[in-house]
Amino acid sequence: MKLVTAEQMRAIDARAINDVKIPSLDLMENAGRGIFLYIRDNLLLAFEKPRIAVVCGRGNNGGDGFVIGRYLAEDGREVAFFLAGSDDKLSDDCRINYDRVRQAGHRVNQIIDESHLPDFSEYDVIIDAIFGTGFSGAPNGIAEAVIKQIDRAGRMVVAVDAPSGLDVSTGQVEGAVVKADYTLSLALPKPGLFVSPGRELAGTVAVIPIGIPDDVVASFNIRGNLITGDMVAFLLPPPPADAHKGDFGKVFIVAGSPGLTGAATLAGLAAARSGAGLVTVGVPQSLNPILEIKLTEVMTAPLPELKHRSVLSLRARGQIRRYFKDRDAAAIGPGLGRHHETGELIRRLIAELDIPAVIDADGLYPLSGDDSPLLSEHGPLVLTPHPGEFARLTGVTHDDNPINNFELVAEYARKYQSVIVLKGSPTLVASPEGEVFLNPTGNWGMATGGSGDVLTGVIVALLGQSLSPLEAAIAGIFLHGLAGDLAVEDIHPRSLIAGDLIDYLSPAFAAVE
Repeated sequence: MKLVTAEQMRAIDARAINDVKIPSLDLMENAGRGIFLYIRDNLLLAFEKPRIAVVCGRGNNGGDGFVIGRYLAEDGREVAFFLAGSDDKLSDDCRINYDRVRQAGHRVNQIIDESHLPDFSEYDVIIDAIFGTGFSGAPNGIAEAVIKQIDRAGRMVVAVDAPSGLDVSTGQVEGAVVKADYTLSLALPKPGLFVSPGRELAGTVAVIPIGIPDDVVASFNIRGNLITGDMVAFLLPPPPADAHKGDFGKVFIVAGSPGLTGAATLAGLAAARSGAGLVTVGVPQSLNPILEIKLTEVMTAPLPELKHRSVLSLRARGQIRRYFKDRDAAAIGPGLGRHHETGELIRRLIAELDIPAVIDADGLYPLSGDDSPLLSEHGPLVLTPHPGEFARLTGVTHDDNPINNFELVAEYARKYQSVIVLKGSPTLVASPEGEVFLNPTGNWGMATGGSGDVLTGVIVALLGQSLSPLEAAIAGIFLHGLAGDLAVEDIHPRSLIAGDLIDYLSPAFAAVE
């Protein structure tokens, strides 16, 4: 599903109205009816006789609100209409729907100053239709006061297109903002709904179609995308009825060094739990007994190491290459350490790769921006840096606002001709063609040691099951984050550990398949 900024959404709307000749009032009617149906079918069932406040602004978002309220009233619901301000400066389409509500016999309460502020706690559901996608900056005047009054009410809040006060292009706020339980994004999702603090302010996000043709959206060549459960379900290969373990991929993970055997263990277990038919973890030979104890369903391979250091030496190259020849996918990096000889081994292995591979963590350490030929000429590769590793790899510091990193991560995915997974909140995936995918799953409890090793295991398992590098990265980060989201339904986020993610991978797969 395409992910659009406010500017892109305005351009799409304009083309639909001006070129395709869809009346703007029709789009508003479609939006209002679509949101009404979502609210009726998904939110009102929890109430016996809900009282609903529809709080409208003076622009087109307010017009959407009047349509929603009209449909709710026609459905027999108890609806109170409020206008944040006077009715002398309404947008044209808002004016028409404002008049329709009044002509139907409904009173619209104008909140002209703070003395007219209602007690919204008297209502069960508040529909926020004050500001929409086009808003930026800080609310002021009576709109600011109304927003604060909504937040004080402590009731279910449904935001129309955006929580009022939120910049949906960036996810940032500059003043008062509605804290919504649900945000119903019109036509297409907006990136700021998935970036903190916007993510927390938006609550549950659903997309409401409004009748804009797909070819209108396609004509803009938008590079941003939102990963969805339906997308991941489509990517996952259906198992054949007569399958054996060889049908689900054989993967080899190069990992481990003193103090970091946990990284190797987590990656191996995650790969097994993600459906790989056969998983082998190659580790320095003196550490192999530890992995033999830790891993039951995963095989291990003791590899040549530097004497007295228990880190992989260049002598391991030949043995690893032989394993690669008999495997469908590989991962290099979890817990390998940063010894210079291990780093040279990593560089040589990448140069000789002819199977899909994930390069993560210490596997990225010996690489730098000067290595674009090494990365672009071999593979196909999935690189999974966190922001610090991305800066070391590229020489460029990422922006604190993930939205500003869309073009940056796309640029280096094109340069390296690799799939890049820039881990963060949210995680971004960029393809060698410059497409960027935002992952909406995951939570702050996943910011814990070993979480990235689990992700490596998930992605390499999917590579081994014949997903392309881009497909494996997209599905892998979504399922990894979903496992975390399911885990915190039972475990407090503060107590979440990486091993919990492995335990919840099965429910994550079940949720999308």
